[in-house]
Amino acid sequence: MSTLSYIESNRKRFLEELFELLRIPSISADSAFSGDVRACAERLAAFLTTAGADNVVLEETAGYPIVYGEKIIDPSLPTVLVYGHYDVQPSVPNELWNTPPFEPTVIDGKIYARGACDDKGQMFMHVKAFETMMQTQSLACNIKFMIEGEEEVGSSNLGIYCKNNKEKLKADVILISDTAMIANDVPSIDCGLRGLSYVEVEVTGPRIDLHSGVYGGAVANPINVLCDMISSMHDENRHITIPGFYDQVLETSESDRKALASIPFDLNEYKSHLDIDDVMGEKGFSTIERTGIRPTLDVNGIWGGYIGEGAKTVLPSKAYAKISMRLVPNQTSDAITELFQKHFESIAPKGVRVKVTPHHGGEPALTPTDSIAFRAASAAMKETFGKDPIPTRGGGSIPIVALFEKELETKTVLMGFGLDSDAIHSPNEHYGVFNYFKGIETIPQFFKHFAALNNN
Repeated sequence: MSTLSYIESNRKRFLEELFELLRIPSISADSAFSGDVRACAERLAAFLTTAGADNVVLEETAGYPIVYGEKIIDPSLPTVLVYGHYDVQPSVPNELWNTPPFEPTVIDGKIYARGACDDKGQMFMHVKAFETMMQTQSLACNIKFMIEGEEEVGSSNLGIYCKNNKEKLKADVILISDTAMIANDVPSIDCGLRGLSYVEVEVTGPRIDLHSGVYGGAVANPINVLCDMISSMHDENRHITIPGFYDQVLETSESDRKALASIPFDLNEYKSHLDIDDVMGEKGFSTIERTGIRPTLDVNGIWGGYIGEGAKTVLPSKAYAKISMRLVPNQTSDAITELFQKHFESIAPKGVRVKVTPHHGGEPALTPTDSIAFRAASAAMKETFGKDPIPTRGGGSIPIVALFEKELETKTVLMGFGLDSDAIHSPNEHYGVFNYFKGIETIPQFFKHFAALNNN
């Protein structure tokens, strides 16, 4: 039986099994869901075992377990290490979902659920592709799985695990599906990712909340001060004003910028999809460049004072914000975090105290487009989509790509099947049924081409 025939004959089951995982609220950021995170790991391990993997175990860490499994068909053949994650972002605010976030619902060919695209749907494609290759006797390479449960909270234990298990994780390439394509009829492969520095800031004024009539205008209001400080971090050209922020930025060549400009992109459609009147960003760069090759600074959350129903005339004691900075080669997260902290402390006016708490970070990464693995991924996508994929730069961060290169000395291929419109991290996250099955169809082709190219 061909791989396509096997996929088609098991289509309903492949969806139902994905739905099983999507129903488990494996929210790693909230300890209230710790039991669900572990339950998801256990169910995933069972699926891997059933698919035909050997030595399937839950590798315990200081946090949530890593699901490991392997199939070594011939030690002389190349080995592919598949990475993914089974944890998901919080679903709140739940009232903004049109369907329950942990009850997968298919509407207009899209699976709506938290984790549908990021990353359960994309990760599970590899499990089902592996099953397909096993059942059709077409597995062309050795395969190892390393699926973690802490990606959405910084993967703090993954580096330790990799460092302690280098021989076990040894592979010729790491294959990840946690990125997006340009469109369902325009396949693409990310060859670069931005890094991340994530911090929380606290501004404290008076020792307690005060009556805004009695004290307003006489003492510093931490919310007002925080807003002023944040606003000052961009100039009129949306250029980040932190001294030294751009010193290590690896500027993109004109030829690479020209290649990015050739990517199909409809600005009006982009604005319409987001329901915005216009885009905003660093002057002198296109929208695609702003989200792929330029660093950013954005407020992810801000709060303080009274936010309940009705009015309470209070001058707050404290104000807070969470801030993320996306980084590009050759910036490093530790250096940028330090620059931010020094600058934030330096611009605080008298009358308030500030505190900066780093959360997590990750390094930017570039993957070679002339490697055997990238060529195999391109050939696989051309075979299933009917056209060559376009190399692109991803705007998001997958810090473990740089970590893998450091600890395992192995390059990564980012062969994602999501879309930017899939609303990952947002209410109503979804993943196309087409994309799910196209991934299951394409992954075996990657193994085939990777084995063939390694034999040449």
